[in-house]
Amino acid sequence: MAKQSLDIDPIPPEPDSRSGYASYSFLLEPDDAKHIAVLCGHLNTHLKLISERLEIAVSNRGNQFSLSGPEPICSIAESLIRQLYREISEGLRLSVESLHLRLQQADLELLALAPPNSGGQARGIKTKRGTIKPRGYNQISYVDAIRRHDLNFGVGPAGTGKTYLAVACAVEALLEEEVKRILLVRPAVEAGERLGFLPGDLTQKVDPYLRPLYDALFEMLGVESVTKLIERNVIEVAPLAFMRGRTLNNAFIILDEAQNTTREQMKMFLTRLGFGSTAVITGDTTQIDLPRGQPSGLVHARDILGEVTGISFTNFDRKDVVRHPLVQRVVDAYESQEQTESSSNVKPLL
Repeated sequence: MAKQSLDIDPIPPEPDSRSGYASYSFLLEPDDAKHIAVLCGHLNTHLKLISERLEIAVSNRGNQFSLSGPEPICSIAESLIRQLYREISEGLRLSVESLHLRLQQADLELLALAPPNSGGQARGIKTKRGTIKPRGYNQISYVDAIRRHDLNFGVGPAGTGKTYLAVACAVEALLEEEVKRILLVRPAVEAGERLGFLPGDLTQKVDPYLRPLYDALFEMLGVESVTKLIERNVIEVAPLAFMRGRTLNNAFIILDEAQNTTREQMKMFLTRLGFGSTAVITGDTTQIDLPRGQPSGLVHARDILGEVTGISFTNFDRKDVVRHPLVQRVVDAYESQEQTESSSNVKPLL
């Protein structure tokens, strides 16, 4: 017996609804209470996540679902719900984490504001362990920019994939022999702890701070391959201080945690770029650990290089966070507090 079609039953918009808003319901068939329960989640957790992430109203009565909000977003939400229900019927185990990642793909900006030459689709990043697919408009734009420019900045909150995607692009470039080596760099700035109490020389002291870069490499290439490449100096992980005086040709260079560079360090790093090389600078300007009064090299570079031809800037925000959904709300809370403190510190004009 053929499956019943999913007809849409329009509901007239409320009189005070804004232009471009939609309010309608649709049926999910075949009607299966167990599958509907999985789709909605415990205490409607999944529906609430869809509602909060896409900023629309979502409700259901059995297999009849109602949506209310901007028409393009409702259309995306409907397509997502239908697809999830179909996959659940085929055995998908839906979790909050997997739904959060799917919502990244369902972002309205992804469909409405596709980056240049992408056709609205993300070309996956090929690594030894599989293909990595950017999620959301900003991630797609970021990867697209890295592939087209020699110097790139990725700025935004934690969990938006800035460093991970940059490492993935570096691995892809190495595997396709577009570069001969990868350099992963971080400034040796203390984040509330004292490096001097750690054992070993400077490299050993900084190693724990470079762990996220190692983890990304291990995931994409495997521990054994990474170890061999490091031994052959094909992959180099080093503190920023070790870059002075070098010229880096045919390399893919990533400067992570760049908000903790000084102006002088940033200038030094940017002038290391040689022929056939690509550089990616990542950082979060809300997590600067420099001594009080010391200006950030990342903030300064963003101010003076924003209009320079051949340099790309990708600015991530809370909607690009692909970690636990709570991370988005944590970022929101801190941004709200910082805005409140900033406005309270503004002195009235006399």
